[in-house]
Amino acid sequence: MGGVESNINDDRKAQPQLRKHKRQSSPAAKSNPVAGCRWQKNPIFLNAMNFLEKLKFLKKEAGNPSPEVVPVSVSWTETSDTVSRHFEFHPDGQLSVKVLNDSRPVIHKISESLVNTFLPSGYPYSVNEGYLRYTQFRALQHFSSAALSVLSTQSLLFAAGLRPTPAQATAASWILKDGMQHVGKLICSNLGARMDSEPKRWRVVADMLYDFGTGLEVLSPLCPQLFLEMAGLGNFAKGMAMVAARATRLPIYSSFAKEGNLSDLYAKGEAISTVFNVLGLGAGIQLVSTVCSSMQGKMVVGSFLSLIHVYSTYEEMRAAPINTLNPQRTAMIIEDFIKTGKVSSPADLRYKEDLVFSGRVIKEAGNVKVGRDLHKAMKPSRLKQVKEIFPDEKFVLSFKNRWTDMVLEQNASGEDALRGWLVAAYANQEVEKLEDAYEKMNMMMPELVSQLKAKGWHTDRFLDGTGSRYGF
Repeated sequence: MGGVESNINDDRKAQPQLRKHKRQSSPAAKSNPVAGCRWQKNPIFLNAMNFLEKLKFLKKEAGNPSPEVVPVSVSWTETSDTVSRHFEFHPDGQLSVKVLNDSRPVIHKISESLVNTFLPSGYPYSVNEGYLRYTQFRALQHFSSAALSVLSTQSLLFAAGLRPTPAQATAASWILKDGMQHVGKLICSNLGARMDSEPKRWRVVADMLYDFGTGLEVLSPLCPQLFLEMAGLGNFAKGMAMVAARATRLPIYSSFAKEGNLSDLYAKGEAISTVFNVLGLGAGIQLVSTVCSSMQGKMVVGSFLSLIHVYSTYEEMRAAPINTLNPQRTAMIIEDFIKTGKVSSPADLRYKEDLVFSGRVIKEAGNVKVGRDLHKAMKPSRLKQVKEIFPDEKFVLSFKNRWTDMVLEQNASGEDALRGWLVAAYANQEVEKLEDAYEKMNMMMPELVSQLKAKGWHTDRFLDGTGSRYGF
């Protein structure tokens, strides 16, 4: 009963307050039928009212949407000692630069214009090491090649019984590129996989083929009765050279592309080629009018230009830091890792590559040879033993007296080739059992892959050219 009495007393005490509240209530409260009711203090009622208020607020916002924010451009001015530039970021994300004041000497303005024309944007920070040296020898290569082409074309026309002027020889050089060239292109197109594996070597081979064809053309006046044979064979060699040069261009440019600027590198490379080809044609016209007017002069100058041409290409390729794995580069990486525990970067390794005899084996790297047919590399009984030792690997090894054959599965990656190479190196170096060498490889492999990726090597593919692979 005490609880009931207390509730009654509480109600009696609350009645004067309710009457007082009713007397002081606003007109809005009078119009609201629930205002002043005792149950409006109920938590459920309060939550429902709050929900209704939120709905009203959302409808009000929907009816009066806030104005859209209009993007604006941001601009600023940068001033150095001699140049004042105005920079502006447009709403579409584009950046425009305008020179307000430039008090530099004319020679500096010309040099900057040349840099912007022949070198990629952001040079030297947008390219890998060695690009300038590559570009210098590329210019020399195109200059000597163009001059040599004028000599060869004039010699061809002489052998055919014509006596052209230097200007006629220059114009005719664009016509005699057809014919047997197409046959050479078709044959060389079947060697694409080898060019992927050794682009630098095949780029040098391309220019050697080109100079061979040009040499036949220069010598054609000595055998006018064999004009068609010599001209056809020369153009055949040139056709192969053109395919090899173009096929290897992309991996070479890719080795320098540091910021995904492959198109910019290609465009600037073509600009350099065009300019120095024109200069070379001009030099060739002067040569055939002077020192090369005789056959003896053509042979001397032609040999000199050919030497410059091949040497320039060789130095070009040495400057290119190719970062894909092929048999030669993989062997040199394993050799350095075995000796020093460290991995060389593509820039460090580029001058060590042999561009002529790329198939040599390296003793410290296990004397590994890649690409032989599986049935030639090992006997079926030996294959079963090796697969028992390496049940989950994508390579098999066959140890011979002079070298070690490694055959890869069809879908083997660069890391798979590295694993096999490392096993062969440890097995040959320490004369251990194959099982011990395999266990040591598993211990050292994470460190090797980590260093390779840190140095910028691509380990997802292994470019072994036309090397045979197997599949079960």
